[in-house]
Amino acid sequence: MHVITLASLAAQGALRGKRVFIRSDLNVPQDDAGNITEDTRIRASVPAIRMALEAGAAVMVTSHLGRPTEGEFKPEDSLAPVAKRLGELLGRDVPLVANWVDGVNVAPGNVVLLENCRVNKGEKKNSDELAQKMAALCDVYVNDAFGTAHRAEATTHGIAKYAKVACAGPLLAAEIEALSRALGDPKRPLVAIVAGSKVSTKLTILNNLAAKVDRLIVGGGIANTFLLAEGMPIGKSLAEHDLVPECKKVLATLAEKGGTLPLPIDVVVAKEFKADAEHRIARADDVQPDEMILDIGPSSSLGLTHVIQEAGTIIWNGPVGVFEFDAFANGTHQLALAIATATARGAFSIAGGGDTLAAIAKYGIADRISYISTGGGAFLEFLEGKVLPAIEVLEQRARG
Repeated sequence: MHVITLASLAAQGALRGKRVFIRSDLNVPQDDAGNITEDTRIRASVPAIRMALEAGAAVMVTSHLGRPTEGEFKPEDSLAPVAKRLGELLGRDVPLVANWVDGVNVAPGNVVLLENCRVNKGEKKNSDELAQKMAALCDVYVNDAFGTAHRAEATTHGIAKYAKVACAGPLLAAEIEALSRALGDPKRPLVAIVAGSKVSTKLTILNNLAAKVDRLIVGGGIANTFLLAEGMPIGKSLAEHDLVPECKKVLATLAEKGGTLPLPIDVVVAKEFKADAEHRIARADDVQPDEMILDIGPSSSLGLTHVIQEAGTIIWNGPVGVFEFDAFANGTHQLALAIATATARGAFSIAGGGDTLAAIAKYGIADRISYISTGGGAFLEFLEGKVLPAIEVLEQRARG
């Protein structure tokens, strides 16, 4: 994937005195009083803003926040808390501008935050009229919001068609580079871990990856459904019986290209789904009718560690057990450590998805993963093999 980058424009001196419009992802969680409870996305947006400011640009930044009704602004939809936090991080005042579609006043070297873009009528439907008005506000459009790259909206797609110059900010550019490296031209063996409660939510990903990877590791309810497909007893474990035929297709696709899917040989089972439930380690073919699988067993963990240690590239999406409960967290913990160790030895690892990021934080290995993706839905759609509209339009603009 080839796109123009903000960094390249800054290096060329092409931003001095220019009006730069940055679409960031500042959709942060807030408490009932409107206080920001976690500011990772705001901090992640700062490098692009600093880059444009230091290059002498007049900078406008916008984002969505929550799920506002278009054309009906409410106080809870306001980016005011974001403007305050952004100002603290930048060490300068960041004025918040409402009703900005028809014009924005900002001088070179200054930055303003444009109020919640999803309040504008036509944003979600990618209105050409709205996109053209926004494009007229700037000389350079920058998309730095990978988390919304799978959505074709006016500030993520439409404006990129009409702006004089359209480019990727550092956050988006890093995502493109990492994802291209992982699936476009990977160092092999390529190992993918896809875990979660349901095959149905990850079926397209499994089918797409089965045709590309050398080893496909599954976990959680997904692994249970694959165990069913192999004729194994799973008791009352979470699984989707009607998708057994689909699992068999995935296995066949892997087999055709010489890939493998190592299923658990032992599992941790309990009769109740709770943190302090009595549990035991069982052979995968010895799960009783009143038991449920809540983690992989130590022998399975050891086997997966060997697979991961041999990998050249690792894609990780999802924990392999109920890692929120310590009694059923060992499989995910050992998996995380194996990925961190393989990365230290030279493998390229990329991880994404909410539960995956929570596991990375729990086990303190964030600095031992090559790249952590910031976009949940966009990351998953990329793994599905789908075209991400916000990236596609930047590629088109780069081609001229």
